[in-house]
Amino acid sequence: MKAQSFEYQLQHAIAPMPDPVAHLLAKTAAVAEFERVHGAAGRAISPPAASDAGSWPRRLFLRGSRRHVASKRGSRNLLLGGFASACVVVIAVSTYWLVPPGQRQVLVPPPVTSRLEPEAGGDLAPPVAKASDADLLPPRVVTEAKPEPQQPPIVSRVGPDHPQKTPRSRVAHPKGPSLPAQTGASPAAAPEPSEVGITTTENEAEIVVAADKTPATANAGTSAPIAALPAVTNRAATNHGVGSELNEIIVTGARRKSWLSGLFSRNEAAPTQQMSLPPGYTAEGRDKFEHFEVNPVRRVADEPVSTFSADVDTASYSFVRRELNGGRLPQVDSVRVEEMINYFDYTWPASDSRDQPFKPTVTVSDSPWGEGKKLIHIGIKGYELPVRQQPDVNLVLLLDVSGSMDEPDKLPLAQKSMALLLDTLKPTDTVAIVVYAGAAGEVLPPTAIKDKETILQALNSLQPGGSTAGAEGIKLAYALAERNFRKDGVNRILLATDGDFNVGITNQNELKGFVEREREKGVFLSFLGFGEGNYHDEMGQVLAQNGNGVAAYIDTLNEAKKVLVQESTASLFTIAKDVKFQVEFNPATVAEYRLIGYETRALKREDFNNDKVDAGDVGSGHAVTAIYEITPVGSKAKLIDERRYAGSEETHSQQSKGTEYGFLKIRYKLPNGFRSRLIEQPIRIDAGVPEALRSNVEFSTAVAGFGQLLRGGKYTGPLKFDDVIRQARGALGEDPFGYRAEFLSLVHKAKDARGM
Repeated sequence: MKAQSFEYQLQHAIAPMPDPVAHLLAKTAAVAEFERVHGAAGRAISPPAASDAGSWPRRLFLRGSRRHVASKRGSRNLLLGGFASACVVVIAVSTYWLVPPGQRQVLVPPPVTSRLEPEAGGDLAPPVAKASDADLLPPRVVTEAKPEPQQPPIVSRVGPDHPQKTPRSRVAHPKGPSLPAQTGASPAAAPEPSEVGITTTENEAEIVVAADKTPATANAGTSAPIAALPAVTNRAATNHGVGSELNEIIVTGARRKSWLSGLFSRNEAAPTQQMSLPPGYTAEGRDKFEHFEVNPVRRVADEPVSTFSADVDTASYSFVRRELNGGRLPQVDSVRVEEMINYFDYTWPASDSRDQPFKPTVTVSDSPWGEGKKLIHIGIKGYELPVRQQPDVNLVLLLDVSGSMDEPDKLPLAQKSMALLLDTLKPTDTVAIVVYAGAAGEVLPPTAIKDKETILQALNSLQPGGSTAGAEGIKLAYALAERNFRKDGVNRILLATDGDFNVGITNQNELKGFVEREREKGVFLSFLGFGEGNYHDEMGQVLAQNGNGVAAYIDTLNEAKKVLVQESTASLFTIAKDVKFQVEFNPATVAEYRLIGYETRALKREDFNNDKVDAGDVGSGHAVTAIYEITPVGSKAKLIDERRYAGSEETHSQQSKGTEYGFLKIRYKLPNGFRSRLIEQPIRIDAGVPEALRSNVEFSTAVAGFGQLLRGGKYTGPLKFDDVIRQARGALGEDPFGYRAEFLSLVHKAKDARGM
């Protein structure tokens, strides 16, 4: 193969052909060669000309039998030669299918449009390639002579078309379906076979391009038949325009040389995936969430006490919203019902004293999905600090600037979100910036908000790239926060990342132990998640829960405004820490109970009184809502049968408390305290729902039902999305920011996505 011809055809290389087409081409080549050989049965074959000595050995693959035909053995040798030729073809095709796909050699025949004529002496000489007789060129097998790839190569085949005087390229499909519109395809939908022709004045039959991660600059301009191309990742195709530019090359023939030159010049590690994603395709399902089973129904006679930690996180609701807005149902484990409930603000009565930062509100109502069952709502509303009582803030912004954050909804959105936060801080507050990628670094020392332009300049200068040494960034952020520690102020790290830690300490237990030790020094950590497709929610939950912070997910700039502007005091100022709930149910009035949500916040019974056990924190103005579903004694809705050998005597204390469903206890610590305080309140059967709280109860019940349906609706009986819509629509109440109206829209989208 001529060097000039190879380089020209290499510039026209496109995506690999599917195996079925290669198989069809191999069979076609074998039949064409067999017919051509035996069409000249009586002719003798002369030795190859000296000028063609270089190409003759490559033709021995299918022409070996013709030398036997030229001998004096007559028709017997002719038959033997034909049989041998057929055997060679069978072996070649079989070998093709036994060789791994990345190492196959593809035989591509040219169109046969004329016959070979014998030269003087009656011998049939091999034709010499000329510009005028390209159709006479027999098929050749290209031997791969490339360095060993570090992963199975991708083989692309380009077949010839009829020669033209003027070189040009086009998409031809005379023998197969049309070329797919997009060069990439999802793993679930591979591109259909296609026949692509390249018109050229050169008399070459085929070209094989093997893609691996070895740069091919060395052989790009030689006659070597193999060129090594670096594989293209999904993200690279998106960020560098590889997928779209290659598509333009196929359709219009534009910018071939410049595109290939840029591709050859890259010297990067081979990625794990080698197919670019078409526009609009989302690689959902690869985000990581902690797996958990929903809380089961428990029998009061066996387990009368339920204990759990407070949870003010909202990350689950935001992620679910993003998935539904994208037209798909969320992963089951991404749905944490308590975070969906607590995403909304409820007007539970608030405390008017900082010393007792909240007081509980308890209501009892009928269950909308379980006939004969009741719902017990437990709500608290945190004391809201007035501006004059808000302490100074020592804030460290810890930003992930690794390569995985190179998406519009990751680092760029994080930068805009932090800029919004700056507007809520006082002039005396300070902000420092720490970043991490392959390593961690301090971008901005603690700087007063009055010098806001300097902070914004440092924030906007960040660019993504590299691996993710998240643990190193966390360590540096804590060190910086402690260096500027404010004894009577707020010392907090705000981590913005997709949670993908892949360098340094990546073990969650090690990170958990580190942030636990640091929180004892008075520095807390909150987590803000960004992006999808590589979002590690479980990492964010571990860091926030053990760093005395909150976990939120920012999918839009509006969500950033909600978390960092409208609820900034709740995110920054803690009014109570280690908040724990415990409910003891009365066996005389309650047969069964089930806590809706809080599966990842469950505590042991003995943990309630143990001040060494960490629990959730409540910020200024935060609302926390928990819902129990109970089955009263005597109801036919019980799911668990009575024990045969259980004692039937009721104690005097049980009989005397027949007016209570249970007893509520809440423990908490003040922000700077180390000993917990206790709040107690009975849950009365006749508690009912005050009219002023009805919209809170009805709407939170609708959200609880919706979350359970997204998880499969194991305990919701006949509840449907239409029932959720009907209940929520009647309980919108005051909705100044439109969050409740948006919830109705999400339920409709979930209904459409599930087809119910």
